[in-house]
Amino acid sequence: MKRPTIADIALRAGVTKSAVSFALNGRPGVSEATRGRILAIAAELGWQPSSAARALADGRAGALGLVVDRPARTLGIEPFFMQLISGIEGELASREVALLLQVTEDRSAQLATYRRWWAGRRVDGVFLVDLHVDDARAELLRGLGMPAVVIGGPDGLAGLPGVWNDDAAAVRSVVEYLAALGHRRVARVAGLAELRHTLVRTTAFEAVAGELGVTPVVVGTDYTGEEGAQATRSLLASVEPPTAIVYDNDIMAVAGLSVAAEMGVRVPDRLSIVAWDDSVLCRLVHPQLTAVSLDIPAYGAHVARRLLDLVAGGEVTGACNATPVLVPRASTMPIRPGRA
Repeated sequence: MKRPTIADIALRAGVTKSAVSFALNGRPGVSEATRGRILAIAAELGWQPSSAARALADGRAGALGLVVDRPARTLGIEPFFMQLISGIEGELASREVALLLQVTEDRSAQLATYRRWWAGRRVDGVFLVDLHVDDARAELLRGLGMPAVVIGGPDGLAGLPGVWNDDAAAVRSVVEYLAALGHRRVARVAGLAELRHTLVRTTAFEAVAGELGVTPVVVGTDYTGEEGAQATRSLLASVEPPTAIVYDNDIMAVAGLSVAAEMGVRVPDRLSIVAWDDSVLCRLVHPQLTAVSLDIPAYGAHVARRLLDLVAGGEVTGACNATPVLVPRASTMPIRPGRA
């Protein structure tokens, strides 16, 4: 069926298209009885205003954009992004604002997407994720005059408002917990080294380990289960394997648990495991994984409200969203004698 138009409503109501326009837009020029009849016919036909026409009328696209520079296969299995998007979408849906999602293969394609969206009035603003140590996106968005909120911070925002979590404090709680259990050789299977939040976690991890007399080891990965498994094999096969491993996401932690079983390393008897980004995966495996927990949908909703306020012309500044909380489960235990 073709989309119903103002002309269809006018024909059914026996009035002019101008009268229909007046009625649908709440403008004077038609009687209340005629307005009521036109609105009833519009509802019956399933008429909806054209977003393109609305954008021409008030300059708004009625959509916000999110560009993700990660492999689509990774996004499909990583709970963090799915929960983040669900929080954003939930907030936008309540305001009848759409979310336009684009997955790109590299940073240059992402920059081109922003230019194309802004030139074509596709979005009213964008969410910026995965802030890099050397990131050209903020400068481009400021130059375009495109409203944007960074999901990250507080460093490297380059003048854009950001919403972040206190990852440094969360890392401290993890290392202090493992040290209290007697662990002195602790490894971290980290994410991409060029990401700012990876740098924040690594810096905090090494600093706290130094304070507590813990020997830290950091191995970089791309967040996939494959690289998480490979890093775990390398660590457990080393001359002095760690007695505890902290993973930068739940996918890698589950992969690490499988590798430990494959190599005959019992968890938590010989190896304690901690996952970042608590999810249902952490509770489905055996033993259940100790994890760093955060209400990620609420985080997405918080960021969405900030960007909506910015698009509406409000004054928006950076803000810390929350401090992730350590949730101990069965994958961690005190070190056994002779294993420290």
